[in-house]
Amino acid sequence: MSAAIELSNLTVTYERRAAVHHISGRFAAGSLTAIVGPNGAGKSTLIKALVGVMKPAEGRVDLGQVSSRTIGYLPQAAEIDRSFPLSVADTVAMGAWGQIGALFGVTRRQAERSLEALAAVGLDGFAERSIGSLSSGQLQRVLFARLLMQDAKVIVLDEPFTAIDARTTEDLLRLVNTWHQQGRTVIAVLHDLDQVRQHFPQTLLMARSTIAWGETATVLTKDNLRRARNMAESWSPDSLACDSPAAEVDL
Repeated sequence: MSAAIELSNLTVTYERRAAVHHISGRFAAGSLTAIVGPNGAGKSTLIKALVGVMKPAEGRVDLGQVSSRTIGYLPQAAEIDRSFPLSVADTVAMGAWGQIGALFGVTRRQAERSLEALAAVGLDGFAERSIGSLSSGQLQRVLFARLLMQDAKVIVLDEPFTAIDARTTEDLLRLVNTWHQQGRTVIAVLHDLDQVRQHFPQTLLMARSTIAWGETATVLTKDNLRRARNMAESWSPDSLACDSPAAEVDL
C-alpha cells in the first residue's frame, strides 16, 4: 500500500534540547500502529509533528494526499480544557467544523449525526450535559464521538486509554479496530504493551530515535525493549540534538 505518512530524517527539538532525533519511515495507508517507548522518549512530540502542532527542526513530514487540517487528532487528556462551558453535543459537533466552518451553524443532519456518534460510544442521552460534569471515561467517549463526526482518513491518538476504566477502554478499542477495518490509518501513543500486542499489528518503538519499527511481534522483543530502556537511562537533560541521522525504516 502507498505510504499515508512518510517521515524523512525528522528531528524535533525544544530550544535545541533532544526530543525526536532523525526518524525516518512510513505509516502505510490503512495501517494500525502503536508508538511506544520509555518516558521522555519523544512519543507525544513525534505525533505533534505529524499533525502540524510542532515544526521540525530538520527533515520533513510528508502527508501525501492528506492535509494536516483534516487529520483526526486526540491530544492527551491533560491538554483538554474542561472549564470551558460547552455541552456534550457542541463538543461532538466541533468534529464537523472542517465541513461547515466556524461561522456557520450545524445543519439538522449534522445534529442528527452528533446524536448517532454519541450513541455509538455509549452516551445516548448525554447531549445536553456539560463536559465539565463528565467523568474521565465519559469525556474520552465524547472525544471519540467527535472523531466519528470528523470522519478523518488519518486518526492520531495520544495516550487515549490513560486514566479511564477497563470497560471504556474495551469499548474504545473496538472503535479503533472498526476504523482499521474501514481502511483508515490509525496511530496511537500507548504504554500498555500487552494491549499493543493484542490490538496493534504495527509498532514504532522509540527512544528519541528509532529502536525498531515494523510488525509488533518483531518489534517488542526483550532485546529491543532493553535497548530502549538503556538508551533512556543514558539521557542527559542538557543533551543537544545529535548530528548523525538514523537509518530509514521502510515498512
